[in-house]
This record gives sequence, C-alpha cells and structure tokens, in this order.
Amino acid sequence: MCLEQPETFSNDKVTQIEVEMEDVFEEALIDIDNDDANNPLAGVEYVGDLYSYYRKMEVYSCVSPNYMEQQSEINDNMRGVLIDWIIEVHDKFELKEETLFLTVNLLDKFLEKQVVAKNKLQLVGLVAFQIAGKYEEILPPLVHELVIISYETYTKKDVLEMEKLMLSTLQYNMSFPTPYVFMRRFLKAAQADKKLEELSFFLIELCLVEYEMLKHPPSFMAAAAIYTAQCTLYGVKEWSRTCKWHTGYSEDSLMECAKLIVSYHEKAKTGGLLIGVHNKYNTSKFGYVAKVEPPYFLVQDS
Repeated sequence: MCLEQPETFSNDKVTQIEVEMEDVFEEALIDIDNDDANNPLAGVEYVGDLYSYYRKMEVYSCVSPNYMEQQSEINDNMRGVLIDWIIEVHDKFELKEETLFLTVNLLDKFLEKQVVAKNKLQLVGLVAFQIAGKYEEILPPLVHELVIISYETYTKKDVLEMEKLMLSTLQYNMSFPTPYVFMRRFLKAAQADKKLEELSFFLIELCLVEYEMLKHPPSFMAAAAIYTAQCTLYGVKEWSRTCKWHTGYSEDSLMECAKLIVSYHEKAKTGGLLIGVHNKYNTSKFGYVAKVEPPYFLVQDS
C-alpha cells in the first residue's frame, strides 16, 4: 500500500497562509450611516460629498502657526487667557458648540491679519463671539450684554466699530469648516456614547486654548482628541479600522499630538491660570469628565 507523503510548505507559502488568515479575521468596516438611511434629515446620500468638500476647504480654516510674531503688544499666553474666558462666557450663555469653534477661528483669522493693541484684545474676542453668534444662533448675544460682561470696559460704539473692522478684514467670509464639523462625523465613526463624546469635547476645547495647536488642521485636531479620549476611557490604545477610514489618519500619525493632549489634560487637572475648560467639564452637566485620569501610558510608551 502506497502512503501519500504529507505536503510540505515553503516559508513563502506559510507567510501567504498567515496573511490570508489575517484577512479573514480583519476588523470589519462599519457602515456608520446605515441606521440613518431612512432619515431624510441625516442627508446620508450627500454626507460623503459634504465631508470631501470640508476636507478640501479646511486648508482655508487654518492660520499661520507663527502669526503672533507680527504682534507687538500681545502674545500667545494672552490669546490663551482670552479663549479660556470666552469658553466660560459661551457656557454661561448656553450657546451652540458651533458658535464657540467659529469664535476661535474668527479670532485667529483676524489676529493673523490685523495688529491689535493689548487693551483691545478682549474687545476683539467679544466681537468674534458676537459675529459667530449671529452666524450660528437664533438668538445671539446682544451688544449691551457684551458691554456688561466686559464690565463696561468698552462701549456700544466700540463694539460696533470693531465689528465693522473685523467683517471687512475677513471680507465677510464666515464659512470655514472648524473642528466641530469633523468631531461630529468622527464621533459617529467611533460609535461614541455620551461619556466619550463629552470627554472628546473636553479635550478638543483644551486644544483651542493652546497656540501651538494651530499647526494642525481642524480634522487632525478632532481625530487626535477622539483618539486620546478613547485611550483615556478604555485604558488601552484604541483606533478602529472604521475610525481610520473616516478620519483618514492612522494611529501612528496621531500619537505625537495625543501626547500633547495628555499634557494639556494633566495641566488642567493641576490648576493654574487657565481653568475655564476644566471648570466647565467638572460639572454634572458634562458628567464630571474633567475628573477622569489622563492616559499616562500614551506618554510612557515613547
């Protein structure tokens, strides 16, 4: 009786089989719009084109990361203090998140193009807040309310004159994709629950205060904030194939930015001059997410 010889495999054949097995168990790409297929308000048939357009246009949202060099009386620390204060004011008025992100974008765009005196910086912030409110809100803050929250440092005339200057300087262009629009899409890709969403917005708002984050486009900041938030909640590095697909960023590309965000989180925990974001998210309204421990393992795994 003739016995068949067992088949032997070369190293190349073994490698090919291993790759095929990996493909079998590769993480499935989730259709994040499937549940909204019958929802006419979700605009599923247009969402792909919309975000492709946002990605093309986000370059126009960006400002020079070195624009402060042209300013003689103000610096990046003053910018941080102003934005931290604006975040508190925005929360007190209970306005939309879109309004906050647009405010910061208008502020940076104006400061990039216009030299501002130190005693006018808060006025610039107030007017950026007012214009963003008019663009996004049904009931934006009124001029006299802005005068009041500035402790009447500025008059109604000051506000209106600065509004004219800002609008003309920006050529009346307010339509910029901010990190907010990408946050919404990327959180959907991450299948975020309420806690992950709140923590992600806490981290992205910490980024708004930091001048050095201007070097990153809005979509990158949004992806890095959500990646860091996932690592914070789950205690491990977490970036699914679906997240990579919809954001366009790999886990490796986000790592350095995530480490910076961890440092911002730690700085917010220990207190200091800029406490507006931490105080906002250290409330029941936002699930006390500011109390969550930062993912130190991201920094340690250098």
